[in-house]
Amino acid sequence: MTDVDIGWWGLAASLLLVVVVVAVSSARRLRLEADLVVATVRAVGQLVLTGWALALLLDDDVSIAWAWLWVAAMVPAAAWSARRREPRLPGLFLTTTVGYTLGLATSLAVVFGLDVLPIEARVLVPISGMVVGNSLKVVVVAATRVVDGFRDRAGEVEALLALGFDRRRAAREVTGDALRLAIRPQVEVTRSVGMVFLPGALTGMILAGVDPLDAALVQAVILFLILGSAAVTGLVVVLGAAQRFLTADQRLVSPTPAPD
Repeated sequence: MTDVDIGWWGLAASLLLVVVVVAVSSARRLRLEADLVVATVRAVGQLVLTGWALALLLDDDVSIAWAWLWVAAMVPAAAWSARRREPRLPGLFLTTTVGYTLGLATSLAVVFGLDVLPIEARVLVPISGMVVGNSLKVVVVAATRVVDGFRDRAGEVEALLALGFDRRRAAREVTGDALRLAIRPQVEVTRSVGMVFLPGALTGMILAGVDPLDAALVQAVILFLILGSAAVTGLVVVLGAAQRFLTADQRLVSPTPAPD
């Protein structure tokens, strides 16, 4: 079996695909050229730096405590990213941090507590990164949808409050719809994996020479971890939003408009 060794030349060659995207953006006047260049440069820089750091972290002489520290740093970093993407939701950084902590803790407790995978730095950091990274999409969609829901359905929510329903009942439809729409894409990914596309972890392990069946089982575990963690994190975010927009004295505080 031939080893897969990309090298710097392979990386440079792959940039031709970015040039294609830039050409499409320019031809269709999408005005994404600058963002594409910045994203590409950042991706290369961040991935190279991460690869270098992981090479140090995964050394046999390095304590696994450093891996746990890395995982702990992922949570506030992802929460800060979510806050930047949806500034209309007050307290999103805190609720996302709490949600990530609960979701990631649950996932890691299952995978390590039930001895599904070994507790090693080479497992802990990549698994946590995939769980947190994929949950971020759910958090952003949930936050955006719940803000839009309270804005667009303000009359419905206020009517329920006026009829004597408590704020949990008044917010149930809005939070439920937001969470449903946020989780659905991940459910569809889980549904179509293997038949429609091969996920990154599976592809990477096969390229690294791992037995395809073993790689498929690991990928299935990762998908279920992501799904569970995303659901927990999204739930905390929408419930936190309900607490922000519906006061204890049964009043609706309308979301602020999105900044220009």
